[in-house]
This record gives sequence, structure tokens and C-alpha cells, in this order.
Amino acid sequence: MLRWAFVFAAVALIAGALGFSGLAGEATDVAKLLFGLFLVVFVVMVALAVMTGQRLRR
Repeated sequence: MLRWAFVFAAVALIAGALGFSGLAGEATDVAKLLFGLFLVVFVVMVALAVMTGQRLRR
């Protein structure tokens, strides 16, 4: 999921540099959404690991 957030962020930067403002805005919104979802899932997984007493893998 984090990989897709980076992909959409790259698309937004390239589209913005080339002047496609509508596409850049949409790609930025998708990148923000995916990054937010990644953070939520990450925090939930860490909280579950701490509550169950499991060690986090490296």
C-alpha cells in the first residue's frame, strides 16, 4: 500500500511539472488517501502486537 502511495505521489509530481493540474490534483488526493490508510493499518498492527505480547519482526 505504501508503494502505491509513492507511485501516485510520483505521478502527481510529474503531472504537475508537465502542467496537467487536474491529473496532478487527483493523483495527490489518491496518494494522501493511500498513505493515510497505510498509517492507520500500521498503527493498528503495532497496537495489536503490543497487546498480544508478540515481538515485532525486523
